Amino acid sequence: MKQYSLAILFLPFLAALFGTKNTPQYATTQNNVLTESEIKAGWKLLFNGKDKEGWHIFKKQTDGSAWKIDGDALVLDASVKDANGKRIGGGDLMTDGEYENYELRLEWKIAPCGNSGIIFNVLEDDKVSTPWQSGPEMQVLDNSCHPDAKIVKHKAGDLYDLIECKTVTVKPAGEWNSIRLIVKKGHLEQWQNGKKVVETDMWTPEWKDMIAKSKFKSMPYFGTIKKGHLALQDHNDKVWFRNIKIKEWK
Repeated sequence: MKQYSLAILFLPFLAALFGTKNTPQYATTQNNVLTESEIKAGWKLLFNGKDKEGWHIFKKQTDGSAWKIDGDALVLDASVKDANGKRIGGGDLMTDGEYENYELRLEWKIAPCGNSGIIFNVLEDDKVSTPWQSGPEMQVLDNSCHPDAKIVKHKAGDLYDLIECKTVTVKPAGEWNSIRLIVKKGHLEQWQNGKKVVETDMWTPEWKDMIAKSKFKSMPYFGTIKKGHLALQDHNDKVWFRNIKIKEWK
């Protein structure tokens, strides 16, 4: 057996205690911040982790008092009510900007038995009364106990009421899920927790036929908007979002 001096044996301890110029310093991952490589690649933050700049309630000037900053996340506090018990400050929270060809990334978690959604290509116009009357939705759900989980095409990660996930990847309520939503020249991909769960082409005869067989069949603007807003759905359940970023293509 080789013999080691006490100095060598205690070197790791001393380095940890006092630090050295050659000791690598490992920083923890910071949420709601772009890396240098992301900035060079053209990514932009949609949520800065501090306030709701760049967001507003659908068809309103307010950013919605029920949507709050909780730590480093954007959260819908469904318990906000007035003296008469009526819900206040809610509504679907939407980006000020409109997007056409892009990749959206974010993380979400949901309260037990909760329901929400990520709605994209939304038309903000008097022609529609809610974002989901124009924009398709990537479902956000607690699959374990929300009633929608019993309905085909209504589970977490599904293209709501249109396409069922290829595989179930959602994590339990209270745990963070990572999302990639890609829209490029009509081609749509939905990724959840590192796996592609939905892929289709929009605005094709097949797309129109799929809508005609869905609950959206009587909504003339649904799935037709090629450049629109992004919206986080208020479904009366507590939900958290963070690390919301987007990269656009021409």
